[in-house]
Parts: sequence; C-alpha cells; structure tokens
Amino acid sequence: MPTYEYVCEKCEHEFEQFQSITAKASRKCPKCGKMKLQRLIGAGAGIIFKGSGFYQTDYRSESYKQAEKSANKTPDQDTTKKKDETKAKDSKTSEEPKTAAKDKKKSA
Repeated sequence: MPTYEYVCEKCEHEFEQFQSITAKASRKCPKCGKMKLQRLIGAGAGIIFKGSGFYQTDYRSESYKQAEKSANKTPDQDTTKKKDETKAKDSKTSEEPKTAAKDKKKSA
C-alpha cells in the first residue's frame, strides 16, 4: 500500500497515511477536525526488490535446469574435439609438404 502525505490548510498539520490506491483521499484533519485536508504530490519511494523470484530464470524447474546444463555441455565438448582434430590434421599436413620439399631439393 502506498503512503500519502497530507497537509491541513486550516491548521497546517502535516502527516503521512497508508491508503489503498483505490481509496478516496482523506478530507478531515485528525488534529483540528476541519474538512480542509489536501493530499500532497510527493516523489514517492523507489521499489525495492529483495530475495529471489524477480528474474525469469528464478522460476525454472530443476528438470529444466538440468536439461539446459546437459545441452550446453554437449556442444562445447563436441566443438573442442573438432578443434583438436582440425589442429592435428593441420599439423600433419603442414609437416608433410616441408619434408617433401626437402626431399625434392636433395634429389635435384
């Protein structure tokens, strides 16, 4: 529930009151009893989120989290293997032409 600030135009009494957003503004001053209250326009307070449950991922079920982890691990391992295989092939192919070139020079 929001806090509203009021001031009495008659006795200048200022106070805060917790009210529902749908509730009508108070009109009667609690100090002097006159119907001269005015609701002040305030800056309001910022909303503070504490605890978990404010992000979409906080609501995920455990089975979903486990499936996502296993799905993420598999592609990473496959790409690492492919990179290693590619490096091994490149190193073999790069060594062969060098030795072949040396052999050609020796025979010439």
